[in-house]
Amino acid sequence: MTQQEPLSGQPSAPPSPPPFDPDALALNEAIRRITEQVIPVSDTETVALPDAHGRILASDLLSTLDVPAHDNAAMDGYSFAAAGVSAQGDTVLQVIGSTLAGRAFQGQPGPGQAVRIMTGAVMPLGHDIVVPQEFVTVDNGQVRIPPGQERGQNLRLRGEDLRRGEPALRAGQRLGAAECGLIASLGIAEIRVVRKLRVAILSTGDELCAPGTPLPEGMIYDSNRSTLRGLLNQMGVELLDLGIIQDDPVALERAISLAGKQADAIISSAGVSVGEADHTRSIMQKLGQVDFWKIAMRPGRPLAFGRVGHALYFGLPGNPVAVMITFLFMVRDALTRLSGGQVEATPLLRARTLNPIRKRTGRTEYQRAMLSADTDGTPLITLMANQGSAVLSSMSRADCLVVLEHSSASIPAGGWVNFIPMRLLG
Repeated sequence: MTQQEPLSGQPSAPPSPPPFDPDALALNEAIRRITEQVIPVSDTETVALPDAHGRILASDLLSTLDVPAHDNAAMDGYSFAAAGVSAQGDTVLQVIGSTLAGRAFQGQPGPGQAVRIMTGAVMPLGHDIVVPQEFVTVDNGQVRIPPGQERGQNLRLRGEDLRRGEPALRAGQRLGAAECGLIASLGIAEIRVVRKLRVAILSTGDELCAPGTPLPEGMIYDSNRSTLRGLLNQMGVELLDLGIIQDDPVALERAISLAGKQADAIISSAGVSVGEADHTRSIMQKLGQVDFWKIAMRPGRPLAFGRVGHALYFGLPGNPVAVMITFLFMVRDALTRLSGGQVEATPLLRARTLNPIRKRTGRTEYQRAMLSADTDGTPLITLMANQGSAVLSSMSRADCLVVLEHSSASIPAGGWVNFIPMRLLG
């Protein structure tokens, strides 16, 4: 973050424009309808632990053992019985041996005896304290312990991490680095996971050209499938890329029909508004059903949702920013639920806006912004000048998205707004 001068004054909010289209479906209602349609995938498979990263756990995993399996030392030092240590002055103990990680100490120490112990080594019988080696002095086979030591210090107790038979991981958890490490700590080499979600993507439009080919006059390169591939790869799905489909209803129907038989979900971009060449919605109605096709959201108003065959269908807008926003705030959670995973809410943070924000009531808006800080550390938002839904470079440059709720109106400069850092959105 860069430092900014403190805000001075509280300018009045700009006047709010008339309410937005009352017939458009509110975002929360659209999400509710989508959620009702989701039936999680139930097919499972067993994978080797090295291949489990990013997968969804199929069932609760119970701990097969106590972790750690023994009381052990948390630091290099000397172990002894706390009962034999003076509370007032130094205590001198006889060092009778040493023990390393991975093996138990042979024998049982008696009163007034200490053991040199390494991190991870099993605690000798009767010993309940470890003092770090840098706090003691050793001379002629004796160790001098300073006062103030407490029973249980610098120990890892048996089962303090996991107890045998207790849940270690819950069904629906996505297996990240920590989860895979935990599974390995239980000695498990294979794990049951939900099969990968199959997601088909396609772009529609006669004006689209594939990257890497010459660009004829009047055409544009298809960026939407690259954006969707990146977002979907983060989710670990099996991707079916159907490419660019021209504005031909026969070809589009053939592609969508095939995807409905092969995929769990279909995501298309463009073709869902009211233009003469926008065929997606009518084909959805022919092959399946359309639940809604217009939402009170900016960017992203023309969005069709329904079903084709057994697959959920998301007909996203054509503009690249709208594609990314609608995926992040509508599609991603639905796919997570569909894959059997657990949806985690994205936290909303608070900041003051340096710009007055003109906002219509009756729709949810996401505006790109840069993040800085006042001299006292208060987060500050500066809206990016061009909020056009075709300006994909702004999604790369923005620090955050300002979230303007359905019922909110215009906000004056200096007012508080909700925002989400881009790093939290993937």
